[in-house]
Amino acid sequence: MMIINSIDKLRDVLDAQRANHKTIGLVPTMGFLHQGHLSLMQCAKRDTDFVVVSIFVNPTQFGPNEDFEAYPRDLKRDAERCDSVGVDVIFAPEVSEMYPEQASTFVSCEGAITRTLCGASRPGHFKGVTTVVAKLFNIVQPDKAFFGQKDAQQVVIIEKMVRELNMRLQIVPCPIVREADGLAMSSRNTYLSETARKEALVLSQSLAEANRLIQSGERDPEAIINVMRKTIETAPSAQIDYIQIVDGRNLEDLKTLKGEVLIALAVKIDQTRLIDNLRLTLPA
Repeated sequence: MMIINSIDKLRDVLDAQRANHKTIGLVPTMGFLHQGHLSLMQCAKRDTDFVVVSIFVNPTQFGPNEDFEAYPRDLKRDAERCDSVGVDVIFAPEVSEMYPEQASTFVSCEGAITRTLCGASRPGHFKGVTTVVAKLFNIVQPDKAFFGQKDAQQVVIIEKMVRELNMRLQIVPCPIVREADGLAMSSRNTYLSETARKEALVLSQSLAEANRLIQSGERDPEAIINVMRKTIETAPSAQIDYIQIVDGRNLEDLKTLKGEVLIALAVKIDQTRLIDNLRLTLPA
């Protein structure tokens, strides 16, 4: 496995692979890898011949009061994990390599799709995401790129960007990976104290309650959200950012549950912002 910091060197390596008719898979990450990330790499290994994992904490997707400086970083640990699942290359550029000048060119997906859910409380976040992902797609030119469904809004936005900018690659969404007790795996889980870690279970528990209601026939979003809110509020430190039930394709709010449904939430437990979601396909 190679660790490459230079865009030019990475391109040379990938050009040689393409000359040998190898398909390229890309797994974009911000590092501090967990089993959820590794599951994306395993999907990439199955679906493509040569797997690139990018490890880059992207400053343009963090707001001024967010955790860019504190975000966990450990390249040695990450490299060991990538090697364990057969990754071919880690691309770990410095910020100066990705943004050699003060950034003035961005890729921005406009409209309601970026203003709802996480976009409502994190203005500018998805502009940073689409910009860095577009740059990675230009650098790597992968045949397929693999993203986790935990960041459901991100997946929908990136799919839209690829479709509307006529990018020649396939986006492969992969299922959420959870701890044994149901907590969705996240690099930010490391911020949680023992008490907060226990409280964080209300996220997955509220989604389980929503699923139970839906399976019993409930189709009113407000009724489901009210039950979810009560579940989450049993955690003393919980601060709800949002609970929304939207169309899984365009992220518009639903008046009644039908078709592709996404139930998404963001909650601060103590001072750590966590997200989770549930996707369902219901009769139209």
